[in-house]
Amino acid sequence: MRNFIFGVIFTLLLLAAGALAFLLLGYMPTNADSKPPHMESRIANNALDASMDRHAPRITSPLPATDDNLIEGMKIYTMNCSGCHGTLDKKPSPQAHSFYPPPPQVILHPLDDPDWHIYYSIRTGIRYTAMPAWNTVLKEDEMWKVTLFLSHLEKLPAAVQDQWQKAYGAPAPSAPEGSSPQQEH
Repeated sequence: MRNFIFGVIFTLLLLAAGALAFLLLGYMPTNADSKPPHMESRIANNALDASMDRHAPRITSPLPATDDNLIEGMKIYTMNCSGCHGTLDKKPSPQAHSFYPPPPQVILHPLDDPDWHIYYSIRTGIRYTAMPAWNTVLKEDEMWKVTLFLSHLEKLPAAVQDQWQKAYGAPAPSAPEGSSPQQEH
């Protein structure tokens, strides 16, 4: 039994040394213009969600989802976020495939995360993704306005949809057929 345990430990150490050598000898590709493998994306997304669940405070927006706040959030998104996360004319970001991993195209594929999750991502950024921490650039209420805008993308009031159409020449996203609007967060 002692030799078996020693063999298992030795094998694990050998695998770890091999993986480290693989990385340190430059065999791991570092180009940002490739698509992450499915397993890597799945593990990274699960780890991100677990980290958010552990670290992000479950706070509610101090701002109501009024037309003015949503329109302001749309403007802030356009100025600061659309270059990476997609433009309001419903086109993917031209930089979408220049990042590893590629940033989510939130206009084409609206987020289904709760407000506290979106806000925490905006406020603190996300390590190893090129998502910066916006808390040094945007004011607290500006981050909440973007959060409200993103969490209400599929259920924007008519006045906000009209503003979107006038400003960007494309209709706002709507909830997919057969689905019910998201519950309020």
